[in-house]
Amino acid sequence: MAMPQNSARENGFCLAQTLDFSHPSPPPGEAGRTFDAMSGREMCGTPLSNGTVSSGTPSPSDSCAKPLCSATPGEEEAQFSEGIKYVSATGEELACGWGGFTPGCLQLFNTSKGVLFFLCVASFLQGMTVNGFINTVITSIERRFDLRSYQSGLIASSYDIAACVCLTFVSYFGGNGHKPRWLGWGVLVMGLGSLLFALPHFTTGRYEVHSAAEVGICGGNQSLPCAQAASSLSGYRFIFMLGQFLHGMGATPLYTLGVTYLDENVKTNYSPVYIAVFYTAAILGPAAGYLVGGMFLNIYTEIGREVDIAPENTLWVGAWWIGFLGAGAASLLISIPILGYPQRLPGSQRYIVMRVSEAHQLKDGSHQKASDPDFGKTVKDLPRSVLLLLKNPTFIFLCLAGATEATLIAGMSTFGPKFLESQFSLSASEAATFFGYLVVPAGGGGTFLGGFLVNKFKLRCSGIIKLCLLCTVSSLLAIFIFFIHCPNMPMAGVTQTYERSALPGGHLNLTAACNAGCGCLQETYSPVCGSNDIMYYSPCHAGCKKMSENLRNGKKVYHECSCIEETFLPGPGNAEAGKCTSSCAKRPLLLFFMFVVILFTFLSSIPALTATLRCVSDRQRSFALGIQWIVVRTLGGIPGPIAFGSMIDKSCLLWQDQCGEQGSCYVYQNSAMSRYTLIAGLVYKVVLGTTFFIVACLLYKPPSAESAPGSSDASENGNCDIQEHKPSLPDEEDL
Repeated sequence: MAMPQNSARENGFCLAQTLDFSHPSPPPGEAGRTFDAMSGREMCGTPLSNGTVSSGTPSPSDSCAKPLCSATPGEEEAQFSEGIKYVSATGEELACGWGGFTPGCLQLFNTSKGVLFFLCVASFLQGMTVNGFINTVITSIERRFDLRSYQSGLIASSYDIAACVCLTFVSYFGGNGHKPRWLGWGVLVMGLGSLLFALPHFTTGRYEVHSAAEVGICGGNQSLPCAQAASSLSGYRFIFMLGQFLHGMGATPLYTLGVTYLDENVKTNYSPVYIAVFYTAAILGPAAGYLVGGMFLNIYTEIGREVDIAPENTLWVGAWWIGFLGAGAASLLISIPILGYPQRLPGSQRYIVMRVSEAHQLKDGSHQKASDPDFGKTVKDLPRSVLLLLKNPTFIFLCLAGATEATLIAGMSTFGPKFLESQFSLSASEAATFFGYLVVPAGGGGTFLGGFLVNKFKLRCSGIIKLCLLCTVSSLLAIFIFFIHCPNMPMAGVTQTYERSALPGGHLNLTAACNAGCGCLQETYSPVCGSNDIMYYSPCHAGCKKMSENLRNGKKVYHECSCIEETFLPGPGNAEAGKCTSSCAKRPLLLFFMFVVILFTFLSSIPALTATLRCVSDRQRSFALGIQWIVVRTLGGIPGPIAFGSMIDKSCLLWQDQCGEQGSCYVYQNSAMSRYTLIAGLVYKVVLGTTFFIVACLLYKPPSAESAPGSSDASENGNCDIQEHKPSLPDEEDL
């Protein structure tokens, strides 16, 4: 059987260490004999690479300076005349540490599993911060700093803008450089971004809540000067955008260089599982962010200060900033061990030798340029690298398909909690917790299951694309659930008149005969739920004249509300602070199909990523991921939150009024919100996503049997001659 052709990298490995890197290297003579046993007869005289690798002259004292198998002097001359040299590397180059400090205890982590652990922690922190905490606290930040949804969408999109700016530079030069150092510095920058994001809490004044108790109920003092109500806090959105920009800069190496670093240091058929574990941690991060962030939102933002409102009150602002402080400190700490990893792990050279190319074959054969080991090391190769990728139609349509999925993921992850908050009449913390419960099993499980299926069925590139298409069609069927929605809780003066007749959307009428003499202010929004299950703008607008406290749940109860009529008893009714509880019978069905949409959307993520890695040449993998992320973010991640934010703004029924200036939205129309979500899902899933996967599958041209030696079924399963004769390393190959 002929050996698969692949790239021998510019800095070679001490191949003796590939046998058992946890023990000292054997003497030179033993090393040569060991490789004879490991490699088998077919290793001799077989070209290793798509190109040549240059090195200094091996020294006699170097135990790694020998070829993979013994050869006669004539054979050696023939090999070297073809430009093939076996490069030596010192043990220090493969040791884990910082500079000259490489203690032996650290070498226990100098394995693919060790790298996977620290990268999983980093991706967990990134997901928890960027896709968890930020999406959880978006409503609180809007309320605290008087932002509109499209402005908070800009904050979310700043992360992707930064990634687009940095991706080309990082993936091109980092792909040919010291990947762990790029990764470590990136995680450190990400931690600084988290600390900066929390800064506005400490630089602004105290959050003053003008609740109904302070301003006065019906007949009380209703004075609230405009100087108190109006503010210029919306300018702090630029600080949030800068923090997100640093998040994007820091996370850029994580999902480009981190993925290829894992892929280079494990067997080909184990690569999807390792990457799936890595991305599962990235999915569990947002889930943890939703749950932990929801807990923090139950703590008042001004810790230690007593307030007379509960978390259910729409004026409540939770301690949104705590999570960013913790995540920032953790990111700074985790960057230290990542910076200590070597450029390549001990024992990884054998996986490079065994790898079989599945790169898309271009008609003009220009894809072979990327096989040159000197290709991509200088800036002058950058335009040619981009051109090679642009001529790869499978890669292009996989990028476009990823962009359509990213639009929905970015939009729904940013405003998903707000969607649940409006549909089910929940508080911000309850909505975040609900969304976390959906994302943990659906997103995390779907991500891991996608990688597992690729490994289980040993799928080639074309089969992987077909799996992505199947997942997209399955999630498309579930998205029709947005035909249904939970009705808005009735709100006097907003969704219906005080006489319970229908009120056209966008036409407010908060004044009625029952509260005409109360002098209520529209700036004071503090909804209450009447005993007739109708919500009112505030106790004043409900005509309530007295207040007490419910000892059972601590909520304020208002009495003698002239606008509330008791159903069975004559006279004015009562009201309780907060929104009315939704009794929507469609809630379980809506949550179940949202779970299905999330599951199948994330189920295709790892297969799509694996197909991208396989349809390009080995030396372009990091750069290809960088270009793909640019396309995904430019066409999906950046416009997604902005588009969804603008769409949600269109479904707003009640805007905050600050002395004539429009603030954030208080009440959304559920039917319009569901309708816009359905339209977005159909357009991106049917018109774009499904079409792109179909075209990518049809245009993919795999290498022919003649051009890809070693691409037999045995090689596909990883059972090439090298593997049959080498000693097994369970700690490296077993997940």
